[in-house]
Amino acid sequence: MPHKIGFVVVSSSGHEDGFSARELMIHAPTVSGWRSPRFCQFPQEIVLQMVERCRVRKLQLLAHQYMIASKVEFYVSESLPEYFVPYQAERFRRLGYVSLCDNEKTGCKARELKSVYVDAVGQFLKLIFHENHVNKYNIYNQVALVAVNIIGDPVEFGDEGNLSSREKLIDHYLGHSSEDPALEGTCTGKSDYISPLDDLAFDMYQDPEVAQIIRKLDERKREAVQKERYDYAKKLKQAIADLQKVGERLGRFEVEKRCAVEREDYDLAKEKKLQMERFRSRVYEQLQRHSLVDTEPMRRASDLPLHLLAHSTSPRHPQPVPSLPQEESAPESRFAEPCLQDKPPAHPRGPSQHSAVDLSPPAADPHLKTHLPSVPYDERPLPASRKQPAAAALEAEKSDTDTGEAPRGGAAGEPEPLTEKALREAGPAMDVLGESLVAGAYSRTWSYREDALLALYKRLTETPAGVPKEELKSTLRASVFLVRRALRDIVTPVFQASLKLLKMIITQYIPKHKLSKLETAHCVERTIPVLLTRTGDSSARLRVVASNFIQEMALFKEVKSLQIVPSYLVQPLKANTSNHLAMSQIGLLARLLKDLGTGGSGFSIDNVMKFSVSALEHRVYEVREAAVGVVLDMYKQHRALILEYLPPDDNTTRKNVLYKTIFEGFAKIDGRPTDAEIRAQKKAATEEAEKQKKEEIKALQGQLAALKDTEAEAQGKGAPPEEADSQDTQGGKAAPPPAPEGPDHHYLDNLCIFCGERSEAFTEEGLDLHYWKHCLMLTRCVHCKQVVEISSLTEHLLTECDRKDGFGKCYRCSEAVLKEELPRHMKTKECNPAKAEKLANRCPLCHENFSPGEEAWKAHLMGPAGCTMNLRKTHVLHRAPALPPAGKGAAVAKSGTSGSKVGSKIPTPKGLNKSSGRTYTKR
Repeated sequence: MPHKIGFVVVSSSGHEDGFSARELMIHAPTVSGWRSPRFCQFPQEIVLQMVERCRVRKLQLLAHQYMIASKVEFYVSESLPEYFVPYQAERFRRLGYVSLCDNEKTGCKARELKSVYVDAVGQFLKLIFHENHVNKYNIYNQVALVAVNIIGDPVEFGDEGNLSSREKLIDHYLGHSSEDPALEGTCTGKSDYISPLDDLAFDMYQDPEVAQIIRKLDERKREAVQKERYDYAKKLKQAIADLQKVGERLGRFEVEKRCAVEREDYDLAKEKKLQMERFRSRVYEQLQRHSLVDTEPMRRASDLPLHLLAHSTSPRHPQPVPSLPQEESAPESRFAEPCLQDKPPAHPRGPSQHSAVDLSPPAADPHLKTHLPSVPYDERPLPASRKQPAAAALEAEKSDTDTGEAPRGGAAGEPEPLTEKALREAGPAMDVLGESLVAGAYSRTWSYREDALLALYKRLTETPAGVPKEELKSTLRASVFLVRRALRDIVTPVFQASLKLLKMIITQYIPKHKLSKLETAHCVERTIPVLLTRTGDSSARLRVVASNFIQEMALFKEVKSLQIVPSYLVQPLKANTSNHLAMSQIGLLARLLKDLGTGGSGFSIDNVMKFSVSALEHRVYEVREAAVGVVLDMYKQHRALILEYLPPDDNTTRKNVLYKTIFEGFAKIDGRPTDAEIRAQKKAATEEAEKQKKEEIKALQGQLAALKDTEAEAQGKGAPPEEADSQDTQGGKAAPPPAPEGPDHHYLDNLCIFCGERSEAFTEEGLDLHYWKHCLMLTRCVHCKQVVEISSLTEHLLTECDRKDGFGKCYRCSEAVLKEELPRHMKTKECNPAKAEKLANRCPLCHENFSPGEEAWKAHLMGPAGCTMNLRKTHVLHRAPALPPAGKGAAVAKSGTSGSKVGSKIPTPKGLNKSSGRTYTKR
């Protein structure tokens, strides 16, 4: 007969803090269920492992009231696929999907219970949640699942094909016929009959403790029917009906109490607690007075282990229950009328672990056949939470007693006997350590588990010297077996006790008895994977404790030489690695690198950099940022060796923000300016050059205006312009009269004697501006700001420039180069050998050799196929028009012949000062 199948959560693609997928393992009125991370990527996945291989007959989902997925897909598998267990090719088989209502009709105040009938065999079930329905309450675009229920039949391997025929054969020998109308609808007439007590709605309404009592009585009722004790069965039936009403009322009280606690209305919470205690004590008193079963001690639901609440709902796992009232059960029907109110329950925070799952898209199958059963449980309005999204995200640190197990003082007597599975699993350890100690370590009560570890700690500490080595090794390996199991415990005291025992084994037990390094390696290799898994726990406190212990263990002198821990930390992060686990692993790596270094510690440049580069591609920003920190720390120690593991530093690579951050960090470590600093310097230099250019233009315009004023003043006094122009503004003395004009005097008017250009704008001031800005044969020295001929620039830098002492002549190319740049200059392509002066000229701008002679300079500097580095030639088409003539200008004479010697200065009209730093000659 199909019944409720217990399950555990194997993995989930993520969850919001405090709403782990492991909450789905508990069915109670106050459970919070699973909730996806805020603004998560879809689809979201949850993988469940059933306690046994079974034929799934019915699936039930209880959706959230406003965090509703638009579609949920179902997959089944016989075993975990290859991304969970290496070297297995098993994949999930798609069953189909169901669509969920957007809940707009109810105003997002009711939860939808979806029941799906299937027929699939397997042990692993995967749920895929697609994008959420949008509403005003779901501001973070999340999906949630309050509860999930699996109903099916256990199936052994090889029994799939014979299942239906076997059931028919049993019915035949029992004399039952599925066509018999008298048996239709009864549990004995249908092999696929599903008890209402296995329905999800039953657990979501009932107080967990009362629900266990009801299931126990239902089992007794079936036994009474088989034995034909019909009067007794009738009494049990009436008792079950009344207890359901009692359980519903207690469940409502629990919800109201939790709501009062959330609102911090502690007076109301205390009142509800007292109501529950009085009502429960009165009912239990009646149960003990009218016994239908053997009287046994009452156990509250809060005293039950977490896994017991998750799996005890199946009739295959009966629990001890108190007796039931026989005559006074009927009056309890008055408690059935009130139903659970629509108030937000205070969801308890349970322990959780999660890991990201990356599943390949399955093949499309036909849709599942959905059906809403007509039983009353599916039709009842389930309790919904009105808690606002901001309040729903409130986190509360889980106390040690929130694990659902009995407190230390609440358990009496001896631990329960080991199950058959536990006996097979712990047989070798039991042979060495004794049955009582192992039974305590396997107990469902956390206090027994902790006491067992502490007793083992004391036993190992008091082990005398001289015990045979084989016995010591056997004890060690059995102890490590129990420690490894306890490291997975969700109860903080048990977990801490296992760490204490492991530390003692490594640092005291092994050195005291002089055991080999193989035993230490066995301890570390068996426990470090589990400890690393606990660093990804949803509880921040457990993550910190596990991470600190791993760091401490790696620094033990007994463990440090083995180099085992670093080898686990540098394993690349998998695609389904949880966020907490990835952050803990890379954080441990960074801390241990500072403590151990990369020399003989298990860390090497190769394995650390490969891990860090792979972590740069992780989906979580914090992990990528931590990986950048590890890369920078490695660069501080090894510099150039780190660059081999990174892409080249070019513009394409720097488009990636992470690599840009890394390379700028390298620059800071080397003392080089970063790109941002270089851009800032260039911008400042450009602004300074523009400012200086504007000042120079303003100075020239001022000088030209002063010249015009002087000329106008001289004309006003009646003096000849030639005499007015003869005044030397620099010394204030009269210059000798100019030489008489020659026959070619007018030929030099409006002519640049360097480039040969003639223009009406080439007056005295126009020529000066032409020399200063536009003449293709001239340039300004960047060091002293003098205007010199390009052909004489090299000699100027070596003999006349203000910074001539800083220049040296390259023996190969004969150019002037800064002395500190000479070694680097000789390695560049610009330093090509120069020819003799009689054979060729050498351009200091483009560093090329060309034909000799003065005229060759003009062709090289001004011709279209000449110098490509003459900036004045490239901008000649865009230069500003020359100033128009102002008054009578004098001709500009060149000091020397038209072929002036190298290094000659530019003559300038009278009246200009040395504001630009040049030297001038007077006419």
